[in-house]
Amino acid sequence: MPRRRRVAPRPARHARRTSPATPSEAERRLLTLARELGGLGRDALPGALRALAIAYAPDGPLSRAVARAFLATRGDKTGALALAWAREQVRLALQELLEATPPSPHRGPVAPPEALAWLLLAGAEALAQEPASAVADRLRALSLLTGCEAAP
Repeated sequence: MPRRRRVAPRPARHARRTSPATPSEAERRLLTLARELGGLGRDALPGALRALAIAYAPDGPLSRAVARAFLATRGDKTGALALAWAREQVRLALQELLEATPPSPHRGPVAPPEALAWLLLAGAEALAQEPASAVADRLRALSLLTGCEAAP
């Protein structure tokens, strides 16, 4: 009778160790933006809107990196979660900034800080899809939404 070779058991699926993925360009840029927003301090909403406009400029490096990363993470749950986490850091930085901003004498924000931060981030992300000539108008709309500028 032939002798069977002893084969080492395979490690369980959950026991496999994977090396941590290198953050994508989009993740790095989003986290840098979150740190920049977090460092602006009190009453810095106009500065934050400018930082968002620069970061999400049409054909800007962040916009391109996020678009590429979004497409690359289709079907990659870990990559999609990492990208979503980095984006959430930007939203949280905006929320903290909004919470630290004194109310406007013109009018208060139209939503609680967490909802307004989400709207600002969505609006900034939409800037990448706008023609360059429309960006100033869209920024004014975001500014009015936050109450940091008087209505016309």
